[in-house]
Amino acid sequence: MAALLAGTALLYLWDLAKTGWANDFYAMAAQAGTWSWKALFFGSLDPGNVVTVDKPPFSLWIMGLSGRLFGFSSWSLLVPNALAGVASVGLLYLAVRRLSGPGAGLLAGAGLALTPVAALMFRYDNPDAFLVLLLVAGAYCVVRALEHASTKWLLLAGVAIGFGFLDKMLQAFLVLPAFVLVYAVAAPTSLGRRIGRLFAAAGAVLVSAGWWIAAVALWPVADRPYISGSTDNSVLELAFGYNGLGRIFGEGRGGRAVTPPAGIELPAGGELPGGGRGFGGGFGGQAGLTRLFGGEFGGEASWLLPAAVIGLVAGLWFTRRAPRTDRTRAALLLWGGWLVVTALVFSYMSGIIHPYYTVALAPGIVATLAISTRELWRGRANFAARAVLAVMLAVTAVWAFVLLARTPDWQPWVRYALLGSGAAAVGGLLFGADRVRRLGPVVAVLGLCGALLGTTSFTLATAATAHAGGTPSSGPSVASGRGFGGGARGFGAGETDSAVIDLLKGTTTKWAAAQSGAMQSAGLALASGRPVLAIGGFSGSDPAPTLQQFRQYVADGDIRYFVAGGRGGFGGGRGTAGEIQAWVEQNFAPLTVGGTTVYDLTKSVD
Repeated sequence: MAALLAGTALLYLWDLAKTGWANDFYAMAAQAGTWSWKALFFGSLDPGNVVTVDKPPFSLWIMGLSGRLFGFSSWSLLVPNALAGVASVGLLYLAVRRLSGPGAGLLAGAGLALTPVAALMFRYDNPDAFLVLLLVAGAYCVVRALEHASTKWLLLAGVAIGFGFLDKMLQAFLVLPAFVLVYAVAAPTSLGRRIGRLFAAAGAVLVSAGWWIAAVALWPVADRPYISGSTDNSVLELAFGYNGLGRIFGEGRGGRAVTPPAGIELPAGGELPGGGRGFGGGFGGQAGLTRLFGGEFGGEASWLLPAAVIGLVAGLWFTRRAPRTDRTRAALLLWGGWLVVTALVFSYMSGIIHPYYTVALAPGIVATLAISTRELWRGRANFAARAVLAVMLAVTAVWAFVLLARTPDWQPWVRYALLGSGAAAVGGLLFGADRVRRLGPVVAVLGLCGALLGTTSFTLATAATAHAGGTPSSGPSVASGRGFGGGARGFGAGETDSAVIDLLKGTTTKWAAAQSGAMQSAGLALASGRPVLAIGGFSGSDPAPTLQQFRQYVADGDIRYFVAGGRGGFGGGRGTAGEIQAWVEQNFAPLTVGGTTVYDLTKSVD
């Protein structure tokens, strides 16, 4: 375990600063949290608390506090996420070990650490890193609760899921069906007590998630920021609208693809994160069972998915006559339920979905695979168990070969090496070589190489590549096109003009500048170290600030400059952001600073 955690820490922390600010959008909010406790609490994009990010602020609390303690930098921003990854691997090991032994625990932990999308997200500042940590922590608590039907541990599982909601809202609830199922089936107590304790755990979820929602709802609206992404300035509407049912059913602001306005160019799939609407399928391709294996998703987390599904079915079949509280079946229900529900939701979501969301699927995949592999290996005296294990290995090696073939110019030897070692291990299993003295470990090593060489190579390439923007993808930097492109700056990675940055550094006003949309304004704030007002939130589509509020800020001398070139609602200057931009253009003379048009808001044309 010590070697596993040390290797994971090295993988996730090595040369971490090359990623820079990663996703400027969340980095901007973390920076604001280092300046203002109120901004930290709400997850505001600026210390003036005009508008929030379009997610709850749990991950921002951690990154903002790190910035306050150690000074705001790329390291203080990203190291907490990397440590969350190490902790996730450790907790997954402990959770799997308690029911299935240390071998399965080590295999599950290594599998998570060596999943490409995990190396991507645990070296990034999106909320997904802490979501995975909280979900794995919840699963660990459920495992502890199963041992003696513990109420305390089940309540702690509910608390973990509640805080997961405060990190990424309803996505945290995708594991709840598995948690409820395994406790209802396998807890060693009466049915009535099982049901009662599950209701108590539901209360723990509501309290741990609801306290912040209640605080925001009770806070005077005039004294808090606008909740970005919502239509009525409320957290609940954000949770069940744009970040909830809209994502699943493709309705509302988190909804279906529409044709982009003329002149607006977006990447393949084209989501408008932060409250905008999607274009062209939301980055996820067509909904259906094949989505997780397609170009956008395949290289992220699907390497071991086919084998995990086979192992789950086989494991449930072989334990079908086991007692209700059987530990192996309980483990399969927990992690297999996590896998099935999350995979189905991701596969059939009609709204906005990013391939990197699959990092939340990875623990279910690797834990299910590790548990089923361990049990099949132990029972390999039975030819049926050996045959299933051989099929799992063959499918994994072939699928890894297919995934690697999508980037044919990158290290072609890897796919042939894993195919060869996998074939040798499959032959050894089918012909019983694993049961011959001294050959068993050889077959096992060959099998591990065939299963993990592909995902390991892609993970190392991911960690070696700098990523930026709102749509990062795993894989080597030489990859491009649909599904890969790890070295490119993703959608939302705004460029900054050094001359404008120097101009902003010399300001002393409440906001050094304002700009439409956070995709560009975030770069200004991060590079200058001065507060910048992101008009309309991420995409410029939120009605915050209003034109009247903005005019008052200017009259009070709170904003020095307006920087052109932002994203005014992605609609050619429509909405509140467009109104503000039109008012500025009518009342202030443009200046050219470097290659950027800037308006000095202290010098009216009147």
